[in-house]
Amino acid sequence: MLTELVRENIIYKTCNFYSLQKNPHLAKRRLEGNQMAVKQLSIAKKVARILSHFPYVQSIAVSGSLSKHFADEKTDIDFFIVTSANRLWIARTIMHLLKKFSYIVSKQHWFCMNYYVDEHGLEIPEKNIFTAMEIVTLMPMQGITHFKNFIAANTWVNNYFPAHPVLASDTPEIKRGLLRKCVEKVFSARLGDIADQWLMKISNSRWEKKARQGKVNDHGIRMGMIMKRHFSKPDPKNFQVKLLEKYSSRVNALLKVSALQAQP
Repeated sequence: MLTELVRENIIYKTCNFYSLQKNPHLAKRRLEGNQMAVKQLSIAKKVARILSHFPYVQSIAVSGSLSKHFADEKTDIDFFIVTSANRLWIARTIMHLLKKFSYIVSKQHWFCMNYYVDEHGLEIPEKNIFTAMEIVTLMPMQGITHFKNFIAANTWVNNYFPAHPVLASDTPEIKRGLLRKCVEKVFSARLGDIADQWLMKISNSRWEKKARQGKVNDHGIRMGMIMKRHFSKPDPKNFQVKLLEKYSSRVNALLKVSALQAQP
């Protein structure tokens, strides 16, 4: 099927890449991006190791464009985080304090912890090709057991990518150090529940204000988060909906061209 599409000039092949455009520059850009991703992933492993020491963090994976082995000068290192049940907001708040300090040395793009779920919220509700792609391309860096639990809770992705390998067997488990154990003990039981819900309300209030003001991030995307007890994630309507509409439009256009060329 792929060979037929190339022969009919519906898609184009350059080097080992396929594209809807006859543009050799795209292959060159991709190769350069692959090379830069190797360097960025090396940094990501070190950052993930640092983040793994934070309280209640159970698993860390690289997401975004870097998880597709592509990077450029503007690429952030995005992380997908799994936390202990009902302690997501304590973990997130402490981790984002570190990010505040990272601005001092202009390394904030290394610490983009933009998607969190806890052990009670592992299943992703947006079951579409966009989120399926994001899940199957996640690159686990720390906490393989909890990462496997996340994958097991989202078997629906097999409807989109039935043969795509997901797991990395060499991913280390997270070791709980003394400081982490002490913090987790302090916030155990009722005190932890109160603190977690209070921090969630504060964070939600701040992000609602940013959304009302129409603020955008460094990439020009409107800022917005959806926050509940068991997850914290970018608002899908700010980018995901548009991408899905664009994808659907391109697929339909491709099918029409293919149908026309198939006519006698």
